[in-house]
Amino acid sequence: MSSTFFGLTIAASGLNTSQAQINTTANNISNVNTKGYSRQVVNTVASSALRCYQSWGTTGTGVEATSVTQHRDLYYDEKYWNNESILGFYDKKQYYMDQIEDYYNENSNKAGFTTVYTKMFNALSTLQGDAGDGTVRKEFVSTAKQLTEYFNQLSTKLDELQNSINDEIKTAVDDINSISEKVAILTKQINTIEQGGGHANELRDQRALLIDQLSKLVDVEAVEKEVANSNDPDMYTGATYYTVYINGQVLVDTYEYHRLTVQSRGLEQLHNQTDIDGLYEIIWETDGNKFNATPSSSGGALKAMFEVRDGNNNENMHAKVTSATANSITISNLSITDINELNMPTRGSLDTNNTEYTYQGFSFDTDADGKVTSVTFNINETLTVSEQNNLTGKTLQVGDDVDYMGIPYYQNQMNLFLRNFCEAFNKYEIGTEDTEAVYDDDGNIITPAVLSDDRGVDINGDPSNALFIAKDKLDLSVEHQMRESTANQTFYSGEDTSDPTKKFETYYLLTAKNVSIKKETDKDAGLLATTTRGNYSSGVDAADIVVQLQTLQSKEKLFRGGGGDAFLQCIYSDVTVDAEECKLFQKNFTNIQTSISNQRTSVSGVDEDEEALDLIKFQNAYNLASKCISVFSEIYDRLILNTGV
Repeated sequence: MSSTFFGLTIAASGLNTSQAQINTTANNISNVNTKGYSRQVVNTVASSALRCYQSWGTTGTGVEATSVTQHRDLYYDEKYWNNESILGFYDKKQYYMDQIEDYYNENSNKAGFTTVYTKMFNALSTLQGDAGDGTVRKEFVSTAKQLTEYFNQLSTKLDELQNSINDEIKTAVDDINSISEKVAILTKQINTIEQGGGHANELRDQRALLIDQLSKLVDVEAVEKEVANSNDPDMYTGATYYTVYINGQVLVDTYEYHRLTVQSRGLEQLHNQTDIDGLYEIIWETDGNKFNATPSSSGGALKAMFEVRDGNNNENMHAKVTSATANSITISNLSITDINELNMPTRGSLDTNNTEYTYQGFSFDTDADGKVTSVTFNINETLTVSEQNNLTGKTLQVGDDVDYMGIPYYQNQMNLFLRNFCEAFNKYEIGTEDTEAVYDDDGNIITPAVLSDDRGVDINGDPSNALFIAKDKLDLSVEHQMRESTANQTFYSGEDTSDPTKKFETYYLLTAKNVSIKKETDKDAGLLATTTRGNYSSGVDAADIVVQLQTLQSKEKLFRGGGGDAFLQCIYSDVTVDAEECKLFQKNFTNIQTSISNQRTSVSGVDEDEEALDLIKFQNAYNLASKCISVFSEIYDRLILNTGV
């Protein structure tokens, strides 16, 4: 039979349990606005019954609070992390694409390509009607200079954006390292507490919040497994293994974490011709292996950064290795045969046979139509005979394949337009002979123009031979791809395979960053040729060359099968399509995030109304337990003080 005072023990258990429930409810209410907090509950069970050896067998002993645990569903956590990774990817992309779109956008408050381009050809039309007027000539030269400055500024802005993204990549790597360290520390603290029989609810919330933050940067998977006792597999140890994977690679392994670091690409590891110096690659600090930041199946803001920073739309050079020597690799069956489309840096990296090589220069051969037939790279490594044989027939690519229209893509598109336009303009403007028609102050011809039938132009030689030049060719040392001696110019010269003695220079080194007009013409517009020798006798207003130049505005195919005036339309179409796609997906995944967050909150979030009801419920339970104690107090008082023997 139970003790006379046993009822007091039962009532006390109810009082203590209700007190714990009220305290837990108060804690929930206090953290209703705490980010990452999961609602906690007191888990209760009926205390072990007491055997009383009566007809009813046992009697209840009250209630017992076994633990305080959090309400959290791993299923919704994983759904949230997966969605955050994709949302972070499109959110970051949209941020950058909006900037690029703004660079190309033009409106009433901002003059763009169409305005500058049209203004130049309007000035050219005026020049056609009054070619002998020095003021008109200066006006045209000024508008031509504005066109080059427009591309200079636009290229500089893209360079600045690429540099900004590069800095943000380093910041993201620092954030990942900081999160991984904190997760490892928290895991150790959680195991220490839970091995002692407790539940580290707040620490688990902090760890999950860190994974939430990490999921925006990279693709995340978190796996938790119980640590089993090898001597007693059924025994609960309280400890767990906690492993965090990013992009499929281990970042945290319970108490150990692996740090990432950034490493600048060397001058001989460039991937695109327009890349700025010092672009970062991410490597594992422990073994130096490269971290794959752009796997095809993952998301995250870090992947978006790399795609926008390095995206070349897979338009880098691909080819087959024809032959190899100790210090060179020759390729053919090229994916790019138009010289003006070449986007290879003069020094960079090659990837073939799963091995990276670096080269310090290259030369190329062309056929009679000027198409590139083969390229020979002067590599920095020394190949063994076995390596030479293994390379033959393998696929080679220059730099990295990044299947996105990022900054290198838009830089290359501008370069392609400018090379085609400047080459066509210069060929109309001058020939290979002494071609400038020089005028005195009165508009009389001093030196007549000569326009030969062979209208080639050597822009890499004497810069006075062309109106549009690459200004850095006057001092090649300022361009990072050309810091070595320029005595050997084979890296930008071509050779006709049908006639090896016939060599020519190309527009390969002319870019949006360095395009300019020649200084002599800028200072003296009279150097601009408007007529050929055959027509200069017609007077100072003869303008047969100008008539031909007018066709460049829209009639001649200069860019992607259209005229020069279609440049902005093509580029703006590219960037707006990508920007709109990012906005669409960003909106969709934001809606999904809201839906998942609501589902997540329904399980682990603190509901003020529900907690208010719980508070009343537990208060009533506490009051009833107190009443039981009061009743038992009266019973014991009657029993002890008022019952006679």
